[in-house]
Amino acid sequence: MGKLKRIVFIGLVILNGLNTIVWAQSRPNVIVILADDLGTMDLNFYGADDLATPNLDRLASNGIRFTQFYAVAPVCSPSRAGLLTGKSNLGAGLPGNVPIPEKDPGMTRGLPSSEVTMAEMLKSNGYYTALVGKWHLGHAPDKLPNAQGFDYFFGHQRGCIDNYSHFFFWSGPNKHDLYQNEQELYRPGAYFPDLMVTEINAIIDQRRSQPFFIYWAANVPHYPYQGTQKWLDYYKNLASPRKEYAAFVSTLDERIGQVMKKLEETGQLENTVIVFQSDHGHSYEERAFFGGGNSGPYRGGKFSMFEGGIRVPAIISYPKLVPKGVESDVVASGMDWFPTIVTITGAKYEQEGVEGVNLLPLLMENHRDAPPRELHWQTGSYDDSTSSWAVRKGDWKLLGNPTDPNPKWNADFNGKDRLFLVHLPSDIGEAINLAEKHPEKVMELFNLHKSWLNSVQR
Repeated sequence: MGKLKRIVFIGLVILNGLNTIVWAQSRPNVIVILADDLGTMDLNFYGADDLATPNLDRLASNGIRFTQFYAVAPVCSPSRAGLLTGKSNLGAGLPGNVPIPEKDPGMTRGLPSSEVTMAEMLKSNGYYTALVGKWHLGHAPDKLPNAQGFDYFFGHQRGCIDNYSHFFFWSGPNKHDLYQNEQELYRPGAYFPDLMVTEINAIIDQRRSQPFFIYWAANVPHYPYQGTQKWLDYYKNLASPRKEYAAFVSTLDERIGQVMKKLEETGQLENTVIVFQSDHGHSYEERAFFGGGNSGPYRGGKFSMFEGGIRVPAIISYPKLVPKGVESDVVASGMDWFPTIVTITGAKYEQEGVEGVNLLPLLMENHRDAPPRELHWQTGSYDDSTSSWAVRKGDWKLLGNPTDPNPKWNADFNGKDRLFLVHLPSDIGEAINLAEKHPEKVMELFNLHKSWLNSVQR
């Protein structure tokens, strides 16, 4: 190759590289933050006046916060499956929580490898994809994060860990659970929320010529409640277990602020889509001291189809496109992030089976002209005679085989209460079963749920 040709060739390579970088940088980065067991009202801007959450308050002021946003399911694994696939958990093939490998010897349970995740979709469209935090979607090689579209994984595979020893926080086996990709990693004594921030900020620093997608599946404020001493001191006058829970919530908020600061320092905040939501309502389990969270006027909590179990705090911020400081009463779901992020990033995906909707048109002022949203929930199995389930269409909601983990409630869900009908605008606390007064509405919603169930049956 002659000298002139070499100069032209090198120039074209450089120009092509620059064009690639400009094209990559023009597409937004994406960070999806999923809190764990965070109560419906447990952020300052949702009305929790006993909590300090300045960084999430700021994120909300920089975008849209939702007042009628729903988790895909009231328990961990199914909710995560729906968020990552844009489907209901049954549509994604995951009826219930993924058991530990010791209780599932064949490791058959988990998000089916045939499902297309948000990570796979964005990776195929030129994004670097990373999961930092909690997986809880399967333990077989084909169900681990690196096989489900993530270029990088740092975190724990099981449902919960001690944040200092990184051992599974449950009754036996005493299993260490910290991984970098599929390699077990030991960082004894290191505080896991800080480790997550270190990993995320390193990705933000390193990925300048390629847009990134980070799924930050924070394990906070899921038990064990292990907020830092700073926040335990701050809340010392609160009663337990609110004190321990609040300290952990503010610990998460502070670390979200550290990541936002890194985005600002690197000039990427304006070009980053940030989504935040909880995976479901707060826990009443023994390991959570039988509470700590606050569902405000809503009934129920984790594991329940009442509003306190599935209505969650949610935010989307993207200054280049999304209006700032807006409160939206659009009825939306965690499965909607998939098609919404696809639209924002200009990515391509196979639409068959996706149940979520692109939220962007609904966030405009004329969203009230849209038809009433129909949403379905079911966990446990595909059998609606034994599983807990619910359907909402418009202002009406029907629950099947409902449960309420809140010990303050002693409702009898046998007999007539097996089907529990609620008119949400007049009874947001879901205290009165209207099934006997409105049998025609019960039948309408029951048939809608049966039809939906048939459409996702596997």
